[in-house]
Amino acid sequence: MITVHNLENSQSFRVIWLLEELGVPYEIRQYKRDPETGLAPVDYRGLHPIGTSPTISDGELVLAETNAIIDYILDKHPSATMRPEAGTPERVRYLFWFHAVPGSFTPLLTDSLIFNMMDSKSPFFIRPLVSLITGKVRASFLEPRLERLFAYIEEELGHSEWIAGSNLTAADTLLGHALILSEVRIGFGDRFPRIKAYLKRVRERPAFLSALERSGGFTPFGS
Repeated sequence: MITVHNLENSQSFRVIWLLEELGVPYEIRQYKRDPETGLAPVDYRGLHPIGTSPTISDGELVLAETNAIIDYILDKHPSATMRPEAGTPERVRYLFWFHAVPGSFTPLLTDSLIFNMMDSKSPFFIRPLVSLITGKVRASFLEPRLERLFAYIEEELGHSEWIAGSNLTAADTLLGHALILSEVRIGFGDRFPRIKAYLKRVRERPAFLSALERSGGFTPFGS
């Protein structure tokens, strides 16, 4: 049986949500972040050589990295809805978003988190200078890229209820999580009504609610 090593407020939630959508048995082992640093504890970092979240184990296997874990789970528990059939238009859309979220979206959210922490945790005497620098990077690089990405997601959601078609897929477990982070850290205002409606659908799904309950809740780290 798969064990999800759940670091609180982390990308582990994506994996738990997927398993709930599939309805397969699994176990959760909970880990708390260091209250001072926000980092994973030593025993979590020792699970896998790269020491990152998410990490799962299945018998002797220990596997990290969200997309590798999702592919492993879907190979073990095939689902034509969670991963559309090869050769279909839905599969092409699925592949794009399945890789675009960790490849293009999540790094921008990480940058945003780092800049927020730099602004809030810098020594007070250099904070104005730090804020000036991070503000310029946000305005010239981070915000335009995020805005372009949000606009594309908004456009895509005009074609279907979920990001790859009429069914929720594993790509939605990645995208939904990333958009929740964005909503908390950046905010959408009223600019992207389809994204807001999409997140409402996400939050109403029984599997999403079960994942929240089993994982112990989810507060975006750095919010």
